[in-house]
Amino acid sequence: MKTYRFTAEITKDNEVNQYIGIVSGLPGAHTQAPTLDELQANLQDVIQLCLQEMTEAEILNIPDFVGFQQISVAI
Repeated sequence: MKTYRFTAEITKDNEVNQYIGIVSGLPGAHTQAPTLDELQANLQDVIQLCLQEMTEAEILNIPDFVGFQQISVAI
């Protein structure tokens, strides 16, 4: 069994009081939950499901996460 490591972008939707997790570069890998612990479990589940639907070649071609940049703009 091979272990893969992913980075998720996590935001909070205050209108619905839910945390949103998105794994960029992995199509379909997004979920939400009311707590960060539940979000972690949901993200693990959705990543496993996404990987199970992919071929080995597709998995090898998942883009590497590089990072985030904060951009300031004055208007």
